[in-house]
Amino acid sequence: MPDPMVLYCHAARLTPGLLANKDIGMTMISTDLAGLYPEHLARLQQYYSEAAILAGCAGVLIASGTLQPCFLDDHHYPFVVNPHFKAWLPLVDVPDSFLLIRSGHKPRLLYSQPEDYWHLTPAAPQGFWVDHWEIQSIQSLQDAQRLIGDPQNLLFIGEQVDLAREWGMSAINTPAALSALHYERAYKTNYEIACLRRANQIAVKGHSVAETSFRAGQSEFEIAHAYLGAIQHREQQAPYGAIVAQNEHCAVLHYQFYAQQRLASADLNSLLIDAGASFHGYAADITRTYAARSGIFQDLVTSLDQHHLGIISDIQVGMNYADLHEKMHRRIGQLLLESGCVNMSVDEMLETNLTFSFLPHGLGHFLGLQTHDVGGFQQSRQGEEKSAPEKYPALRLTRDIQNQQVFTIEPGLYFIPMLLGKLKQGPHQAKINWSMIDELLPYGGIRIEDNIVIQDNLPVNLTRLAMAEHRQP
Repeated sequence: MPDPMVLYCHAARLTPGLLANKDIGMTMISTDLAGLYPEHLARLQQYYSEAAILAGCAGVLIASGTLQPCFLDDHHYPFVVNPHFKAWLPLVDVPDSFLLIRSGHKPRLLYSQPEDYWHLTPAAPQGFWVDHWEIQSIQSLQDAQRLIGDPQNLLFIGEQVDLAREWGMSAINTPAALSALHYERAYKTNYEIACLRRANQIAVKGHSVAETSFRAGQSEFEIAHAYLGAIQHREQQAPYGAIVAQNEHCAVLHYQFYAQQRLASADLNSLLIDAGASFHGYAADITRTYAARSGIFQDLVTSLDQHHLGIISDIQVGMNYADLHEKMHRRIGQLLLESGCVNMSVDEMLETNLTFSFLPHGLGHFLGLQTHDVGGFQQSRQGEEKSAPEKYPALRLTRDIQNQQVFTIEPGLYFIPMLLGKLKQGPHQAKINWSMIDELLPYGGIRIEDNIVIQDNLPVNLTRLAMAEHRQP
């Protein structure tokens, strides 16, 4: 019987981003985390041992991070764990803990459980992963130092540089070691892909509720909190602050507020929600745009969605992501021409970089332990980088596309007054349908973002898969 993954991928080629057989989609990526974890752990042990050798060390000490006090106050900023720490195990809220990795030895977790009547002491770790670790409870940094022993032959990875120096360590965040680790992080294990799939499933629940809230006339603030309720995250647990924008706010790429006032139904035009979810430390990053009613803007949303799925079907293993970005600009030119927004050939739009005024950000980025995962510019384990093309300075990814990579595809089409003002004063202003642009300004813009994994030389759309699963009765 053919492999379900291959069947699904070929179906996705014929109908990009959609599932021809939902049963195939349900089983295409294993969700057996316990079964997948040992291979993941073995791979990390190999790469981190190699990184230690690059730093001239016999092992690695990874710090989870520590709570940072707010200036002139008695509480702390939200804790964000070191991504190198959560790569090993699904713990994200563990300040002042450490991982000790030595080749040929069972990995050790020094787990902070301080005695404290102000805060709840963390419970003992549980789950599928604990039997693979030697776990020791610590109540202080002094406990950690005592259990680590002589740290001078260890590579330290973390933000607590002063602590590492105090303990006598000299190999601290060694660039050659980090370059090698960050390059390899682009290639996800099957355990990581399973976590990313689960993060997409969680986020899709939130996006469904957000659309319902929008169509019920709720405010940005209400939609944002409905989303968090649906995914059952506190705001600091989400991989990034959600962008929840209505009307003209959709033209602000990283809009950072939540308006509390509801708009009158006659004034409500659009919603752009860019919001993710976390699972075991891995991030989903999904964007959807909705029109309040049928008409010119809804037609553009539908057209961009078709081009979005089309560019995913254009993905080929071995092609450079920057070339895919260039292909998307050609599609944006086609959309502008076909919609009547611009009266210029697509070739001329690309030659004059006119499409940049409507799509000023990159097509996507690596995704994993971080929303914008590391290594997007690296071309080798040694750290050589390839910068974004001068024409597209915001592009975050210039690697060749390979199996086991996970990245976003997020084209947009925006009506940004600042960029349109420059266009109106430029040499091609007569080629723009300004009456149509004026009609579209109140809608702000469109962005559609899916999370893609490359397996068996074909793109698998984790986001559309999760949406298809969500729609099943």
